[in-house]
Amino acid sequence: MDDQPLQPVSPAIGDPVLPRRDALARLTGLGPRGGLAAILLGLAVSFFALGYTAVYWRNADMDFMVIYNALALNDGRPQLYFDHPAYLTILTVKLWFQLLHALGWLDGWTLSAMPPASDRAAFDAAMLAAVRAGRVLAFMIAIGCVLVFGALVRRIVRDWRLVLLATFAFAFSGGVAVHMRILRSELLAACGVVFALLLLIVVGRRGSTWRPLWVALAAACCVLGLENKVHAILLIAALPVVLLPFGSTGSASVGVWTRPTGWALALVAVLAAVLAIATAWPLIAAGLAPSALAAAGLRPIGTPGTYQTVLLAWLLAGMVGYAVLWRISAAETLAAIAAAVGGAALALLALRLSYNIGDLVAVMNPLERMLSFADPATASATEGGALGIARLLLDGVRLVLMRLTFVLYTSPRPAVFLTWLIIPGIVYAWRRGERQVAVQALLLLLAAIGIDALGVRRGLKAEYFIFTDPLIIVAGAVLLDHLSEVRTWRFAYPIGAALFTIHIVLGQAEPVHYMLKRSGPEEVCAWNGHYMPLLPLPWCKEPPPRT
Repeated sequence: MDDQPLQPVSPAIGDPVLPRRDALARLTGLGPRGGLAAILLGLAVSFFALGYTAVYWRNADMDFMVIYNALALNDGRPQLYFDHPAYLTILTVKLWFQLLHALGWLDGWTLSAMPPASDRAAFDAAMLAAVRAGRVLAFMIAIGCVLVFGALVRRIVRDWRLVLLATFAFAFSGGVAVHMRILRSELLAACGVVFALLLLIVVGRRGSTWRPLWVALAAACCVLGLENKVHAILLIAALPVVLLPFGSTGSASVGVWTRPTGWALALVAVLAAVLAIATAWPLIAAGLAPSALAAAGLRPIGTPGTYQTVLLAWLLAGMVGYAVLWRISAAETLAAIAAAVGGAALALLALRLSYNIGDLVAVMNPLERMLSFADPATASATEGGALGIARLLLDGVRLVLMRLTFVLYTSPRPAVFLTWLIIPGIVYAWRRGERQVAVQALLLLLAAIGIDALGVRRGLKAEYFIFTDPLIIVAGAVLLDHLSEVRTWRFAYPIGAALFTIHIVLGQAEPVHYMLKRSGPEEVCAWNGHYMPLLPLPWCKEPPPRT
C-alpha cells in the first residue's frame, strides 16, 4: 500500500473533504502500514488467546484427521482421508512436521514416533505438540491469505482506505476467525478460487501482452483449490457470471494480439495446452474410471465425465462472452482459453506429489463426493429430477435469506451486516447512474447467496463462510469506491464504527464458543477407528492394535 495518504475529494464540488467529515479517514487513522500492522497484531492476539492454548482435542474434527494423515505420510504409509480430500492441507502439514523435526522442535512427526495410547502422559504431550504445530501453520496460512487478499483488492479499488477496511473485514470475518486456528480444508480451497477471481478482475480491466499467462495462473489456482476441497467447484462455476461486468474500456486487446503475430502466439498456446492435457490425461482417466468410483462408494451422476465436460464448456463460454463484450481479439481469446486449459491440466499434476487414487476420484468427481455427505432431503430431491432440485434450491435460498436478517436466524458472521448496506447501496448506485458497479455488486452478492443456498444443506457451518464472505466484502468495496460521497454522510461514521465493532466482537464468537465448551473428547471415538485406524486414542474403549 502507498504510504502517501490520498486526500478525499468531494465529487460534487471538487473541494477536499474535511477529515472530521470523512468516515473513511476517521476509521483508518493509523495509515496504511499502521492499519495493516494493527490487523495482523489483532489476529495474533486472537490466535494465541483463543486457539493456540485450547486443549489439543477440542477441534479434533478435522485436526486429528489431517495430523494423522501427515504422520502416516511421514512414516511412508499412504494417505487415508479422501472426503474433501484435504490433499494440499495434509501435504503441507506433512512437510511442516518434517521441517520442525529437522530443527529439533517436534519429536512426534511420524506414526511410529508417537507414544502408545497406554502411556497417557506421553501420548498427550506428543499430540499436544503436533496439534499446536498444526495450529501455528494454520495461523501462518491465514495471515498469508489476508495479505494476498489485501494486495489484490488494492489493484481493484482506488483508495487505500477502502483496501484497508476490506482487508480488515476479511481478516476478522467469520471464516478466517475459524480457519486460522484449526486444520481444515476450506481455507486453502476458498482462497485459491477467490484469488483467481480477484486476479481475473485485475488483468481483465487492462489489455496486455502477458494476460493469457495470468489466466493460466488463475485456472491453476482454481484447480489447486478444488484439490483441497471439492466444494470449491461451486465458486468455480460462478466465475463466468461474476466476472462478466468487470471489464472496462481498457480491456480491449493491445500490442501483439491486434496483429497477425498474435495468431502465431495463440497457436503456441494451443500446442502447449495439448501437451499439458496429454501429460495429465492418465490422471483424468484414472479419476473418472467407473471402477474407481465404485471402489470409493460413489454413485456417478450420469456417464462419468459428462457434467465435467459441461462445466468446462460453461467456463470456456464465459471466456468467449467476456471477450465479445469487452472487445478482446479472437487471437488473444484463443490463447487465453488454451492457457486456462493448460494451467488447469498442469495443476492436476500436483496430485502426483503424493499419489493416491482416492484423491483423484474426489477431485474428478466433486458433485458425487459432495452428495455422499448430503442430508436425506438433498438425496431425495436429487432423485426427484429437475423439479425436486429446483425446490431444494429455493428452500436453500429461503434459509439463507433468513440468516441474512440475523434476527430470524443468528450466526457468528459479521458479513451479514454488510449485506444490509450493500443491498440499498446497489439500488442507490443504479438510480444514480452507476449501472456497471451496481451490476458488479449484485452478481457478487447473488453468487454468495447461491453458493450459501447449496451449503445450507449441511447447516452452513461457520467453516463454509470462507467461500462467500470475500464476495460480500468485495461487493461492498467496489460499491463504496464508486460512491465516494457516502463517506461524508451524517451517519457514515457511526455506521462504519458499528460495523468495525461488530466484526471484532461477532467474528470472535465461534472461537470463544470453542474455548468455553465443557464437553470431553469422547465424541472422537465415534469416528477415530475409521479415520485413524493406526493411532489408538487413550480415552476410547478397546482401541484397535497398531499394525
